[in-house]
Amino acid sequence: MAKVIVMIGAFDTKGAEYAFLREQIVARGHRVVAVNVGVLGSTELFPVDVEADEVARAGGKTLEELRRDRDRGVAMQVMYDGAAIIAKRLYDNERLDGVVGMGGSGGTSVITSAMRALPIGVPKVCLTTVIGGDIKRYVGVKDVTLIPSIVDIAGLNRISRLMICRAAGAACGMVEAGVPPQTDERPIITATMFGNTTECVECCSKALTAQGYEVLVFHATGVGGKTMELLVDEGLVTAVLDITTTEWADEVGEGMLSAGPDRLSAPGRQGIPHLIVPGCIDMVNFGGPDTVPGKFRDAGRKFYEWNPAVTLMRTNVEENRRMGAIFAEKANAAKGPVAFLTPLRGVSILDGDGQPFCDREADRAFSEALKAKLRKDIPVVELDCNINDPVFAKRAVEMMLDLIAKGKARGPIG
Repeated sequence: MAKVIVMIGAFDTKGAEYAFLREQIVARGHRVVAVNVGVLGSTELFPVDVEADEVARAGGKTLEELRRDRDRGVAMQVMYDGAAIIAKRLYDNERLDGVVGMGGSGGTSVITSAMRALPIGVPKVCLTTVIGGDIKRYVGVKDVTLIPSIVDIAGLNRISRLMICRAAGAACGMVEAGVPPQTDERPIITATMFGNTTECVECCSKALTAQGYEVLVFHATGVGGKTMELLVDEGLVTAVLDITTTEWADEVGEGMLSAGPDRLSAPGRQGIPHLIVPGCIDMVNFGGPDTVPGKFRDAGRKFYEWNPAVTLMRTNVEENRRMGAIFAEKANAAKGPVAFLTPLRGVSILDGDGQPFCDREADRAFSEALKAKLRKDIPVVELDCNINDPVFAKRAVEMMLDLIAKGKARGPIG
């Protein structure tokens, strides 16, 4: 059965390349809806369904204004905003089964803006020249597939034809792949995990699954925490078992795995049960040793090489005190049931007794700041064990189920 693939890009400068891409998709039996985001013009090589003036208007300006002002930065922002609106509109009108595009840094930015406006599960393929750099700004928390173009997307040659064919094949293959009917109606609990908390989370997941829940585990790498909270805000989650809140250590310690200042907010915003554990807040993540800022090395901070690509820095008393206050602020704003569970013998493997990051003074700084700022009706349970002790996992499951029961007793929020 033919599917509809939206082909989005700058047809003014890459008309021939997009004509070739379109040919590959049509040859597979699918229909193409072409969306032009090129400010300078269009193409006569194939039919265009949504022209640049419509995209510009969706972004808040007319194409005439963009051409008159000749401000590339403004034009890119307008098309960036407009492309997202157009893509969502096409999806809402059931005129979209997948999206494909190709470009350099500017084109990739606009194309992936449209892709990120679509739900998880909608096929999204972008052939791009910027795959070697920081791709977070292009992918965000969505399932965008980036394919390296190898050569610049500037004309058709033996390499660009090959890569465009592969991108077309990826997009077609995705829309052709049938998804089995969804039969699992179990309520969803999301959990956060790191290598340093795997044992705990796996134990909790097994126990909660036995209780009739579907447990979705997210790697707390910045994107993981953001993605989890996106699903919470979309109303797909029953409760959150936040065992690994390490992304806040990267936020306060300038590490590379921060999930941003909104982390820990979505469960409270949506009023769903939220169990918060200070898992792995003892560590700030950097890349190889040469990526650690000099100011930290000069300050004599404690480091541990987790692997050749990851260097961990132990959080200090001040950073833990800041996190304690922030965690309290997030929990105080919650509309639903929330509680804290804290291990007194280490918030990670490395923070265990006698381990490289063992620093009970820093651990206490977090707990003291948390309790000093926290609403008196929010429970704080402390256990004299490490976070990966089976006793801790057992108590976490008990508290999670208790919070869920309290949430049911309260009824709907709002």
